[in-house]
Amino acid sequence: MKLPEAATFAAINEDEAALNTPFVKCLVRLIRAEESYCLWEGKSDAALLAGFIVTGKTRRAIPGMGYPDPHALWRLDMFYSAIGLAIAERFRLVTSPIVEAKSVRPLGAGCSMPGVGSFCPDIHRFGFETFRQLAEAGTKLVDDATADTEVSPDVALV
Repeated sequence: MKLPEAATFAAINEDEAALNTPFVKCLVRLIRAEESYCLWEGKSDAALLAGFIVTGKTRRAIPGMGYPDPHALWRLDMFYSAIGLAIAERFRLVTSPIVEAKSVRPLGAGCSMPGVGSFCPDIHRFGFETFRQLAEAGTKLVDDATADTEVSPDVALV
């Protein structure tokens, strides 16, 4: 029997560390709170977040044109809602997202809002290569927002 290589253990430890970051824990709590049928009750945190992992090979296989997949929109919404929740937890202030991604399919139009044409193809591919990248991206956005708010605390109250 062949033992797993050190790189495998390092990847497992890296995933466990990422899954235990405050941002990822916040994202998991939000996802579990959104699910009302108890279908995810026995699932691990890694299994709940598996949809957020989009490898380069998978990303290349996703077509860039067409309407965004509802699951991709849901992941995008959960990710940014978790950022708002994490900011709220740090400041003890209620926050809410100001943009919500919805699957709207007007006849004959793709993403026709001004200024978002280049953003729409990226929605199809929303995800991260690893749990570590998911944790780092979310934590960075939360840290940046809280740093800006600490400089001007009155901004958080507006």
